[in-house]
Amino acid sequence: MRVYMFTGLIEGIGKVETADRSGRDMTLSIAPGFDMSDCHIGDSVCVSGVCLTATRIENDFFSAYVSAETLSRSTLGSIRHGDEVNLERAMRLTDRLGGHIVSGHVDGIGKIIHMSQVQRSWLIRIEIERSMAKYTIEKGSIAIDGISLTINRCDDLSFEVNIIPETAAKTTLLKKRAGDLLNIETDIIAKYIEKLIMKDKASSGIDMKMLEAFGFGDRIK
Repeated sequence: MRVYMFTGLIEGIGKVETADRSGRDMTLSIAPGFDMSDCHIGDSVCVSGVCLTATRIENDFFSAYVSAETLSRSTLGSIRHGDEVNLERAMRLTDRLGGHIVSGHVDGIGKIIHMSQVQRSWLIRIEIERSMAKYTIEKGSIAIDGISLTINRCDDLSFEVNIIPETAAKTTLLKKRAGDLLNIETDIIAKYIEKLIMKDKASSGIDMKMLEAFGFGDRIK
């Protein structure tokens, strides 16, 4: 079994050519806005935060199958011809990890509730379910439509990120508006830590009292 990982540093924007539904599944065809000539059938590509496998490759587009499970957890179910998506190919072992570890396995959907410009940057606040919010922490990492970002502030139902001009220019984020939906992937390391702690609190030497002392207790309740 091959495992692909991403960094959350978007390589470029692609345009959806077709989004064909077949029952509960979908086949997407996407024209990338940059050179993907080294992409092969079977390679994984992160499409707005969703890890998909290339099933067909032509000179100016690639196709990928999207399962019913993926459609149920992401925004790809509402994607249409002409929509733009963020693209990133899987990282190589020799690559720099400039963002953070992104699996492309979306946890759920968030909704933009506020956008405002501050100098040359933009602040975006996103509403998410409590089940995802418990994995957010100030200055921690999160992937939004596949983009690795740092959380400025967060609470039990939302978080805020800062979009610098470089990120704005290379992604689709500033084409979004309040009310738009986004694919959210929380930090996979936080989820592993939670499972290990909850599975065997006694032998780990870590308990709720210790976590609360360091300010982490409220994130896993």
